[in-house]
Amino acid sequence: MNPSREFDLIIWGASGFTGRLVAEYLYHNYGVNQEVKWAMAGRNKEKLEQVRTEVAGNEVPLVLADSHDAASLSAMAQRTKVICTTVGPYGLYGAELVKACVEQNTHYCDLAGEVLFIRDTIDKHHEAAQANGTKIVNCCGFDSIPSDLGVYYTQKVAREKTGSPAQQIDLRVKAFVGKLSGGTYASLKDTMAKAAQDKSLYGTLINPYSLNPQGEQEGPDQRDLNTVAYDKKAKAWMYPFIMAGINTKIVRRSHALAAFPYGKDFGYSEAVMTSDGDEGQAKAMKEAMALAALMGKAPKQEKSTGDKGQNPARRMPKPGEGPNKEERDAGYYDMRLYTTLRDGNMMVTKVTGDRDPGYGSTSKMLAECGICLAKDETPQQFGVITPSIAMGDALLDRLEKNAGLTFSVVE
Repeated sequence: MNPSREFDLIIWGASGFTGRLVAEYLYHNYGVNQEVKWAMAGRNKEKLEQVRTEVAGNEVPLVLADSHDAASLSAMAQRTKVICTTVGPYGLYGAELVKACVEQNTHYCDLAGEVLFIRDTIDKHHEAAQANGTKIVNCCGFDSIPSDLGVYYTQKVAREKTGSPAQQIDLRVKAFVGKLSGGTYASLKDTMAKAAQDKSLYGTLINPYSLNPQGEQEGPDQRDLNTVAYDKKAKAWMYPFIMAGINTKIVRRSHALAAFPYGKDFGYSEAVMTSDGDEGQAKAMKEAMALAALMGKAPKQEKSTGDKGQNPARRMPKPGEGPNKEERDAGYYDMRLYTTLRDGNMMVTKVTGDRDPGYGSTSKMLAECGICLAKDETPQQFGVITPSIAMGDALLDRLEKNAGLTFSVVE
């Protein structure tokens, strides 16, 4: 990557809801043309100018390009060290930008939670990006940084305490205030629509190891939880986590790309926990019903006794919409990682975020990923890779210092 490029990073999709939040965060925390040189990019000049006026006082440079104009994307990629993109669904709008970044040796990070898009990106671009020293980093928001960096942190602690990595980690979402983004919901719908048109794609969606390198797509883990069950480790009822389908695959890809340092028998799972007893079970069933309504299918479980889940699809914002500042600031999340150590003992760590996950926290994580790729010393691993593999300790430090995340040992 050419260190003399005009910008450290460009925010692609800056006139959209999440892109605007990323731009706002950068302006208020890093200014313009100071420590970080950055620009706002999109295809509509008028919208970009309006957002710039509202969040950055006309100081930030603007770049124009179009998702379906390869020449304009290539020209944009030539001007910067890193492109952070919020333009999804990535399966519809992301392929040409990734190609341009690889060709121009420009690092890339996105908010894609789309298994099919990421698998296609790996197949088409991993080897070329690896060869020319480009980092293509997917899932740099709520999906899947808390999971990926949470496991990375937990395994560091396990090694420090016992000298060996943990054998099993089970992430449980303990608390969650906020909404998943409209972009995430649109990406889920696009993924399911593609799979409905091409039944062969279901294999990629349901294989726990489908994002691993070819020849390394088997292991001890089964499909993600799709029912209500009792978790003896957490001593609580649990139900499916909507982001598990991407998060667990990213964690497993990280492990594979690192040459399986936790052992080929390492296991990982995700779910949302409620509480113990009848009340916890009833709440888990209600939430599972609501999730099933969102995904357009009946849940695989016993019928709830009395509680009627509301359809969360009615509460989902559309792409380009989102909660106001007060709602974003009031949000947070708390995730617990129940860890089985090699000596048979248990350890619990946690990851927390100080804003709503889908917007406030996600926009800060993406911004810090972009700066990390542009400015920090990071591991010498390239290709289509994961946040922990691409940035490691440098990102862990940034997230704690700047992005409102915490990583800590509970017990």
